[in-house]
Amino acid sequence: MPGEDMDRRKERMKSDCKKIMESINAMCFENLNDEQVHSLVMMREIARGVVNNRVEKVTAGDVKKALSSSIEKMVDSCRDVVNILGRLSCDGLGEEEVEKVLRMKEIAMGIVSKRPRVVTMLGCEPSELGDGADDDDTSDKDVWSGGVETELRNEDGQPELMESPVYGVTHTSNGLVQIGGLGAERTMVEDKYAEMEAVSKNEDGWNELGGSVFEATVDTGHEEQIGRVEGLMFEDDCLVVVADEFESEDCQGEVQKSLSSSTFQHSLSWPLDDRITLEWVQGMMSALEQSPVDFQSVLSVSVVDKLIDTATSILCKEPNCVAVDCHGEDSRVVVVGDIRGQFRDLLNLFEHAGFPSDKQFYVFNGNYVDRGSRGLDVFLVLLAWKVLMPCRVYLLRGNHESKYCTSVLGFEVEVETKFGNQGEYVYNKCLDCFKELPLASIIANCVYTTHGGLFRSMCATSLRRSKRKREERLELGSLQDLSKVQRSLIDAPDEGPNIILTDVLWSDPSKEDGLVEKSFRERGLWWGPECTEDFLKQSNLKLIIRSHEGPDVRADQDEFGDMLSGYSLDHVGESGKLYTLFSASDYPQLDEKRYNNEGVYALLEPPNLEFPSFYSLKAVGRTKVDPCVVDAADKDLVVVGEPDLGLMVSWF
Repeated sequence: MPGEDMDRRKERMKSDCKKIMESINAMCFENLNDEQVHSLVMMREIARGVVNNRVEKVTAGDVKKALSSSIEKMVDSCRDVVNILGRLSCDGLGEEEVEKVLRMKEIAMGIVSKRPRVVTMLGCEPSELGDGADDDDTSDKDVWSGGVETELRNEDGQPELMESPVYGVTHTSNGLVQIGGLGAERTMVEDKYAEMEAVSKNEDGWNELGGSVFEATVDTGHEEQIGRVEGLMFEDDCLVVVADEFESEDCQGEVQKSLSSSTFQHSLSWPLDDRITLEWVQGMMSALEQSPVDFQSVLSVSVVDKLIDTATSILCKEPNCVAVDCHGEDSRVVVVGDIRGQFRDLLNLFEHAGFPSDKQFYVFNGNYVDRGSRGLDVFLVLLAWKVLMPCRVYLLRGNHESKYCTSVLGFEVEVETKFGNQGEYVYNKCLDCFKELPLASIIANCVYTTHGGLFRSMCATSLRRSKRKREERLELGSLQDLSKVQRSLIDAPDEGPNIILTDVLWSDPSKEDGLVEKSFRERGLWWGPECTEDFLKQSNLKLIIRSHEGPDVRADQDEFGDMLSGYSLDHVGESGKLYTLFSASDYPQLDEKRYNNEGVYALLEPPNLEFPSFYSLKAVGRTKVDPCVVDAADKDLVVVGEPDLGLMVSWF
């Protein structure tokens, strides 16, 4: 009957269209230009419409949605790969096998964490695609691989060669990044997962971390392939990453909205061999630079746990006063004061002064946390540098690296905000690490640095604090006294044999001679110019650089500078000088009143280490309230509890 014939023809048509879909999904899109890819996807969507009894016309928007859907499925599949590889034990594997596992995980994680900025060029002629668009004209100028290209351009719109802070130089041709495949070394997981490499630029012009970025030319067995990428197949969709612009503005807006609404942060994984690299540390900095609202999307608890444990195992072996050996003529030392949770200042410091290296040492005088919303970011990045270069980066303890300060001045709340119900665990891990931070450094047998300042001798010294004036005179301590202090106390004591710990972290210089305790409600000592002279002479040193005091404290004092310039020359004697150094600019970040001060670091260069140069770090652009201290649900500021400032004036 006619009706039966019509039904049979419809079923046959659906069957044929299903075969068309399967055939297109099985295709390799290598060496196809964008117009050809668009035509194939359009054909597949028309066939899908027949199979699904769709009566509406297939539009360019449908093609865009199909491509976006492919990306979503790819990301989901690669997330499964990351989870599988995360549970995989490499025990018993050879070096080559471990390298393949790491590379496969890197590729999958790169796809999950940061999707490339991809759009399609619809309805354009081959001539509009530039060199390499035609099938028989594939040149080194523009390499087409299934329409896979990403374009990097500078602010003037010109193609440029970008240097990735994570993976080094990314090679480009006329501004087009050539994306290399692994060829014979490609590893497929359950025949579903393929590799994709891409680089995108953030608004600051840095390569965004997350895509697995390799050089354009990749050794694949015994031959080289340039920019070749296989078709990426996921169930019934085929992923196609194409050029940087839409011919249709409507389609461009739709796909950009679709992609931007579901961008993932890069999630770092701890190396299987427990050895972090320069690329790992720079990748961590780059990921945190994006100010992730979901901190754990960048650094999971397990990674933080590993990092802190590894750093603590290094710090606990260092003496109370570390020796920084930088006698080489071409070496130099950067000394840094309080950062106070202002992560942008740390990034600005590295950009201005350069990263630690074989010839560049760093000594940080403590107070990494509190008063700023990103103390955890600061501390973890510095721990990563310490793990990477333990003999080039030295982290000293400040008075804020204590339970007492961090529980009332913001750091504990910050950690709990970033890690939720696991915040207490991470906070306690940080406290355990604080206890192992050294107290001072001696640079090239010439310069003494510490957070607070000088300290008393334990010989013939009263060990109890009292409201009444002491009868015995305090004696200035020596480096030998400092070496005997038990520093592994989370809070500095008010009395006892380890009260030197309190002195080192809390003491301040004075214009008046003498060594006296501060008032009963305050901590530490006041020491005068003759104490500085005596300490330098007995220790055979020429310079002291300490921190601890910022513009908020010095603003109410008449005897020293206001610290708005970031440093102050406090004592000058026959044997040398004493400087106070503060590196947090426009301090404090989370208070209504800011001092518009400069953050400063000191640069010491042999053979004249006793004559430091000071470099200003102007306040860098940052939001008044960092995203990490804003609740993601209601965007309300997380209020950081603070003590009575009247009782805390000597703390800062």
